[in-house]
Parts: sequence; structure tokens; C-alpha cells
Amino acid sequence: MQFSKGHGTENDFVVLPDPDGVLDLTPARVAALCDRRRGLGADGVLRVVRWAALGDGPEPEPGVEWFMDYRNADGTVAEMCGNGVRVFARYLEHAGWLTGGETPLGTRAGVRTVRLEPRDGTDGDVSVDMGPAVVGETSTASIHGEAFPGVAVDVGNPHLACVTGVAIDGLDLTCPPGHDPALFPHGVNVEFVSPVSTAGGHAEIAMRVHERGVGETRSCGTGTVAAVVAALRHAGRSGGTVAVQTRGGRLRVTVDGSATVLHGPAVLVAHGELTRSWWDAAAREPASVGC
Repeated sequence: MQFSKGHGTENDFVVLPDPDGVLDLTPARVAALCDRRRGLGADGVLRVVRWAALGDGPEPEPGVEWFMDYRNADGTVAEMCGNGVRVFARYLEHAGWLTGGETPLGTRAGVRTVRLEPRDGTDGDVSVDMGPAVVGETSTASIHGEAFPGVAVDVGNPHLACVTGVAIDGLDLTCPPGHDPALFPHGVNVEFVSPVSTAGGHAEIAMRVHERGVGETRSCGTGTVAAVVAALRHAGRSGGTVAVQTRGGRLRVTVDGSATVLHGPAVLVAHGELTRSWWDAAAREPASVGC
């Protein structure tokens, strides 16, 4: 049972190579892998599988070999992960399964095209075409009874991005922020975003995020896209390139019409092997994530 560990701006993942789709990746096993005490510890699991071998999921598209089967830390299946897809691409490069400049990858949110940018003695950035970000209804998130106005943004998965003048470093995100279950029946990722600043000569925002099925994470790729779209909208702008400072590092998002591109680092930390006895025992453990 091979695995790798990687992160994108400290949003970390266990990568499981399963090209032929033979792993029985149950929610209990995912939760055990992501547990930071009894497992490897991660915000999610990336199963590397050929799309034709996926089994359950969207029908394969011609010319797209690899599919990112992404699971949240609680074992639930998620549509898309912007940091995860960059780490996924970095793993394919490591394994020798990624060739050429631009490569299309399958996700439950559709095909995403990644590009490994030139290295300069570092791990280098990976850019990913995140597709259109669809702005929806206005709504509110709440923390301990305090309401934060925001806007729904669909980036293949649901987000509620709240641009606020409140100092976001002081917010308590140990529990999920309240949201409208009628608007988000399957849960929602919630971002708290500072307004766009151009004090340094370029556009920049700061963001914190609470991810459904995970908790607060150091970063969120789709969340940065949602945050930039909401922050530009708040500033009366429809496009541009904005730097996003997360707790785990710095990313860039370009919005041009309906297209969005995410740029950021993707680092592989370690490669190893799971023991069979641990894997078998993990299937019997209950999958649960508490507040």
C-alpha cells in the first residue's frame, strides 16, 4: 500500500496511487488516514486513478487519462479541490505519468487543465484552469450569533464568500459557521475575506476558510477563487489578478470574464508504505468528525 504526502500552501493531502482502481477506499479508511493521531494526518485524500477504472463517477471524456478522486477528511466525496489538483499533478510528474506542458485531469466538477510552471531551484508553481466561477444569491454566515453578509459562489463545489472589514484573524472557526441550509443543502465552504487592498502596488486580499467535512484549513484552492471573485465584486470590478494570503501561504487568482486560473505551489513531502494490518483495521473504525 504505497502513499505520498503533499501540500499546497499547507492544505495537506494523502495521495494514494491506484491506477487500476482496485483499492476499497471506504469513508472509515479515509477518516483514519486523515486523522492526525491515529493515521497520517491530512485535510483530504487524493486517489490517483485512471478515469476508465474509476467505477462510480462521471463518464470518462476522450483524451483524459487521469481522474482525481478527492475525499474530505470525514470520508465524504467532494467535487473539486484547487490545492489538491495541483498536488495531484505534482504526484503524476513524480510518478512519470505526466508529460507535456498542459494536461487535462478529470474531477467530479469537470475536466481541469493543469500546467507545471518552470522550476527555478524551488518546487515551482502549478497553474490550474478552474473553470467558471458562478456567482449566486447573497446570504449570510454566522459565528456565535454574529452575521457576516456574503455571496454564494460555485467553483464546482459550493462556497459562501463573506467580504468583511472585521479583522479575520480574530474569528473563531473551531466550529462550522452557521449558514442557510435551504441555499446549501449539502453544506458549504465558508470564506472570510478582507476587502481588496492595493497598498503594495498590486491587488491583494487575505482569507480564512472553514471547509465542509474538514474544519478550518490552512488554505483552500477553490476557496481562494471564490474569495477573489467576491472581493472583486465588492470592489465593483469584474476581473483582474489578485494575490491571496492564506494562513498557509500565498496564491494568485486571475479572473477574466467567466474564466478563472489558480497559481500556487505544490510540494511532495514524503513517500512511504501503509501496513496491511493498519489498512484492514481502519476499515472497521467509525468515520466521524466532531466540532
